[in-house]
Amino acid sequence: MASVSLDDKLVVAISSRALFDFEEENRVFESGDAAGYMQMQLQRLDQPARPGIAFSLVKKLLAFNDTSAQRVEVVVLSRNDPVSGMRVFRSAKANGIDLQRGVFTQGRSPFAYLRPLKATLFLSTNADDVRGALAAGFPAARVLTESVLASVNYPKEVRIAFDGDAVLFSDEAERVFQNQGLEAFQQHELTKAAQPLPGGPFKPLLLALHRLQQAANAQMRIRTALVTARSAPAHERAIRTLMDWNIQVDEAMFLGGLPKGEFLREFEPDFFFDDQTRHVAHAALHVPSGHVSAGIANLVS
Repeated sequence: MASVSLDDKLVVAISSRALFDFEEENRVFESGDAAGYMQMQLQRLDQPARPGIAFSLVKKLLAFNDTSAQRVEVVVLSRNDPVSGMRVFRSAKANGIDLQRGVFTQGRSPFAYLRPLKATLFLSTNADDVRGALAAGFPAARVLTESVLASVNYPKEVRIAFDGDAVLFSDEAERVFQNQGLEAFQQHELTKAAQPLPGGPFKPLLLALHRLQQAANAQMRIRTALVTARSAPAHERAIRTLMDWNIQVDEAMFLGGLPKGEFLREFEPDFFFDDQTRHVAHAALHVPSGHVSAGIANLVS
């Protein structure tokens, strides 16, 4: 058998609850009845689970694969037991998701397996696993299962929206804002406008998406948006940083503290990433959302 490699692929590692709607089953599990949970999954083996919050993102990314190249790989990385894993694979097949690999750890944290998987992104509903993944250097977000599902209006576009500070960029500027206030933040960014910001936890994903777009066929495209609370004059450093990375986002919204949810509703992303819980909670009312528990905002909150 020929050797298999995940090198040069965009690898999405995802928990079963982020991919499918297992909320009813999870309530049984959370009640402490692990055996009852496993039995429920076994009884529902031939009942495909409904799409979950990150389903649209995953399905569209997989559409970048064709007969000439397998550019995207999706792996279920789950605290589930292997028996429940059978239902995940069957649900994937029923929903048109090409899922070949899965790691099921039966209650143990699975994030250590991100390294051998060469994961580009980790999506989970477990906050501890996400924090561990971020600490290990992987782009990771806790999927809010209360989010609304993605729009179906753009079947040929993967639409992804990112916050700036502590997500695409480091939290260097955010630290100034948290410690010294808005005026000091604006002055700090004005004086450093020509100095690119260090990369944040999601810079590797943005770069991987950029490579995917360049390598892929014309059937699918990626549309990205920077959605940030920054306003002029602090916008310039963010734009210059992306220019320095040789990356273009399709849309940039500098909202000066306005709630992001309504703007995101108009952009209709398959997923939105933000480091601040209040922004993510508001966004989840409008679009699929994930919390990136990185940076100073997650130390002081």
